[in-house]
Order: sequence, then C-alpha cells, then structure tokens
Amino acid sequence: MVHFVGAGSGAADLITLRGKAILESADVIIYAGSLVNPKLLKFAKKDCEIFNSAEMTLDEVISVMERSERENKTTARLHTGDPSLYGAVREQMDRLAEKGIEFDVCPGVSSMCGAAAALKAEYTLPGVSQSVIITRLAGRTDVPERESVESLAAHGATMVIFLSSGMTGELSRQLINGGCTSETPAAIVYKATWEDEKIVRCTVGTLEKAASENGISKTALIVVGNFLGDDYELSKLYDKDFSTGFRKGNV
Repeated sequence: MVHFVGAGSGAADLITLRGKAILESADVIIYAGSLVNPKLLKFAKKDCEIFNSAEMTLDEVISVMERSERENKTTARLHTGDPSLYGAVREQMDRLAEKGIEFDVCPGVSSMCGAAAALKAEYTLPGVSQSVIITRLAGRTDVPERESVESLAAHGATMVIFLSSGMTGELSRQLINGGCTSETPAAIVYKATWEDEKIVRCTVGTLEKAASENGISKTALIVVGNFLGDDYELSKLYDKDFSTGFRKGNV
C-alpha cells in the first residue's frame, strides 16, 4: 500500500494525527525534500528507508514504490501542504493504478490555511468576499489563458497566489489590469508556520518593492483582497435576530 500524506504547511506539529501514524508505521518514506520540514522524519522508525524526491524523477519515485510493494512494505509519500494543491500527485496515482498498486490519500493543512493563520485573517468575510480563488502565474508550468491572474482578478474575490513570489512585478501588473487598484491590500507570507516565518503587508502596487526589500523570491504565498482591510459585515450566524436550526431568533 502507498499512502500519499499531506505534511502540512511547515510546522512539524501541524501534520494530522493520521499522517503522523502513517509515518510512524511506514517501511519506506519518500518525501519532498525541497519543501517538507525534515523534522517530520523523526517520526520514522529506525529501519525505515528514506528517499528525497527532490533528487528523483517520476520514474525513480515509482520504481521505489514498486520495489516496496514487491517486498510487502508500506510506503508513505510525503507531500508538502495538502497533496491536492500543486502536489503533482495525479501522475503518480495514475501510474500506481496502471500497475495495480493500491493507494490512498491523507489530507494535510495547506499553506493557504497556514498563511491565513499567520495573518490572523478570514478569507471569506461577509460583505467583502465569499469566494477564494487559488491560482498561480505561468512559469515553467503553463496556465490556461482563461485562468490568467488578470482575468481572475476581475471577480474581486479573495485571491491566494502560489508559486509566484519571484514574479511580483508581473503579478502586480496583471492584478491591476484585471481590476484591482494599486491600493488593494495584499500580503506576502514567507514560509507560513515555519520557525522563520515572515509576514510582509503591502498593497498590490507595492508587491514588487515589498518582496525585494525583504529578500523574498520563493517559498512564499501572496494573498490579495479587501479581506485584509477593516470593513466587513457581521455574520448572520450569531445575529440575535437570525434563526437557525439550533437557535430561534428574536424576530
């Protein structure tokens, strides 16, 4: 069996209980060494084989999984954050399915959740935004034209932008062309929940300057939207006049 495990956003104690249990019982661990906190490897048992996938190709990763399966061993494939977001897991799962190797997925705490926690922010504020757009700029991996940051910015929704902290000038340009103003609130969260986490609050117009002045060009999320401001409406959920299935309102 192969278990795809979300390592969480950075801090070792943010892995799920299920994920920790899988690591503790695994015979083989393949981890994304470029992003996963190495402290998580302390959960591995003494005789566990450990491989760093940052140094491996897809074929090499699958080969290790196949060998582990032939030897009746359990493999933990440890991915940063939650595997469903920019995790390159589909190609691995398809290859395993073709080979008849069973697998499952253990979700993890995404860095977008870690960033919100670091900012002490709520992405979905009533009267401000009830939608969150998760996206990235095109780099070595293309982005469909219909999903450009410029086109998505037109919605005015909260935006969480991955894998783009090295292109903040272009990001700022596309956001403004899409409908943001140069004064729209933004923040750069470097290594959310890690010990060296850094938060830089800025605006869409000052993204490039803020990143440059703080030496940030990778391993950071950029969040954009008026959820970072001070104006919003109170939730109806706790309104004294609002009835729910558990509480009758005053009206």
